[in-house]
Amino acid sequence: MDIDIRPITEDERADWLRAAETSFSVVPKDDELEAALPVIEADRSFAAFEGGRIVGTSAAATFRMVVPGGARTPTAGVTAVGVHPTHRRRGINTALMEAILEQAAERGEPFAMLLASEAAIYGRFGYGLTSLMGEFEADSKHMAFVKGSPSGGRVDLVSKEEAMPIVDLVYDSAIGPGGVERDARWRDYAFATVGEDKDKPWFYTIHRTEEGEPDAYAVYTMKHDWTRSIPSGTLTVSECVASTPSGYAGIWRYLFDVDLVAKVEAWGRPIDEALLYLAREPRRLHFSVNDGYWLRVIDVVAALEARRYRTDGRLVLEIADTFRPGTAGRYELTVADGAGSCVRSDAQPDLVGAINVLGATYLGGATFHQLALAGQVEELTPGAVAKADAIFASVPAPWCALHF
Repeated sequence: MDIDIRPITEDERADWLRAAETSFSVVPKDDELEAALPVIEADRSFAAFEGGRIVGTSAAATFRMVVPGGARTPTAGVTAVGVHPTHRRRGINTALMEAILEQAAERGEPFAMLLASEAAIYGRFGYGLTSLMGEFEADSKHMAFVKGSPSGGRVDLVSKEEAMPIVDLVYDSAIGPGGVERDARWRDYAFATVGEDKDKPWFYTIHRTEEGEPDAYAVYTMKHDWTRSIPSGTLTVSECVASTPSGYAGIWRYLFDVDLVAKVEAWGRPIDEALLYLAREPRRLHFSVNDGYWLRVIDVVAALEARRYRTDGRLVLEIADTFRPGTAGRYELTVADGAGSCVRSDAQPDLVGAINVLGATYLGGATFHQLALAGQVEELTPGAVAKADAIFASVPAPWCALHF
């Protein structure tokens, strides 16, 4: 039977969500479906239909991403990509990814970005590993901070209703390169206590400066453990964001000092987590690293002209793109006073690589040197790799504790 791929209608959103979860062998609860419906953009949610049944899904969320230099640039947030176990290896996922990228190009979005359930999937679609992501399980009793660490202000426990407007304020002031704007719909979805989270005890904390201005927040849950009558609870951080150094130190000091806690755990942390330098015994964090966000450059000229650069110079990049051949070609980037201009060019290339390379290096997370060592970049002009790294080094943004 033929497979038909198209955007869904508003009335098909619930069925589409159920089908998306089926690809991950999950059966969503009714309250989970209800919480997710507001963030589903029907015209950006694609389904593969066999007859009248959905057997594969993909979607894009409409976001703006912060690029180096601070500009907020339209980006397709790719999500819900999956094919039912009964329909794998038929090219359905490839067709769904084509639909997402084609629509993003039509909408003038220079990028698509995603978190991968399995990292091996997305390289063939032109995505490059643009950031790493950390997680830790810290021993609370060993989380003393170094001398001279930032201090001041206070922490308040508040209701969820009181916390949410403050969360919006702090989050928006804290996001740096690679971070995305988050509207109220996505904020509510991020903090929806549904499904398995419904019966957990949730806590909302706000750190304020000496003047009373909020500059950090944390949302967490607590699981008690009284093995042999000894309090050994686990505090799980859902989200912790700060916009100042004192807010960052203050909110984490609070989290590590909650009574009856033996372990504080957090996932989705930035690779440049400042706790590694704030903690007196950083190895007690048990910090580990995995792949984070994957970035796909759709419009090379628009992408290279959107960001700022660390140093001035000129580079000619020859880019291969097997998934979207129209993107392939040579691009000449000229940077003056930190601003870039880019045109297609016939000049001799300095560096050669796939479109994945541009996604990996664009935000400053990976270097051309790393990718050259991995065999993904070929240097044709001596010194071009070092020159590219100097130009693309991420431009400092407002202080940020977490990249969404």
